[in-house]
Amino acid sequence: MSRAQVMESVDEAVAGIQDGSTVLVGGFGLAGMPFDLIDGLIRQGAKDLTIVSNNAGNGDVGLAALLKAGQVRKVICSFPRQVDSYVFDGLYREGKIELDVVPQGNLAERMRAAGAGIGGFFTRAGADTKLADGKEIREIGGKLHVFEPPLPGDFALIKAHRADRWGNLTYRKSARNFNPVMAMAADLTVVEVDGMVELGEFDPEAVVTPSIFVDRVVVVGAHA
Repeated sequence: MSRAQVMESVDEAVAGIQDGSTVLVGGFGLAGMPFDLIDGLIRQGAKDLTIVSNNAGNGDVGLAALLKAGQVRKVICSFPRQVDSYVFDGLYREGKIELDVVPQGNLAERMRAAGAGIGGFFTRAGADTKLADGKEIREIGGKLHVFEPPLPGDFALIKAHRADRWGNLTYRKSARNFNPVMAMAADLTVVEVDGMVELGEFDPEAVVTPSIFVDRVVVVGAHA
């Protein structure tokens, strides 16, 4: 059975993320975003990153702070623009960052496919739009479908509520969002949690992400 490493610090947890890496970052807006790990990545200094997340940053904290630090080359996301996405907006308008927009369901399923070892899938979402440009199109059941490839990550930075020392995870309400599927899709998954529990304390039915998908765990202060 795989057992995660329990790290002493955030900086230790994000060590080894290389320039040019693809990093999956959990969160739906600010809910479930791994703020402490992102701050650690800013201190660590890896550059030329491709970030996969639902949004492209809010305000000037979390993912937006990483963008502002100039460490991101490309963002793959579903919702690049919100009322407070001014950091991303400015970088994009100045041609300093690339953007790949992926419908939200496709984004989740592409990462799930990567984690499950599936070689891609056909979907109707986006099949008759510019998002399908350059992709394989098939007619299935009389309707157009576009082929979407898996979307793996070199690293995943995710937020969970609790972990045991083996790395089994539970989540807090809507903060769960993309975090479980990202944990599956990355070569190395780093998790920040609000606290640890003893082995056997979790009801097995409550474990959303089993330890086999978790490599590093670090305890941080609680966030929404």
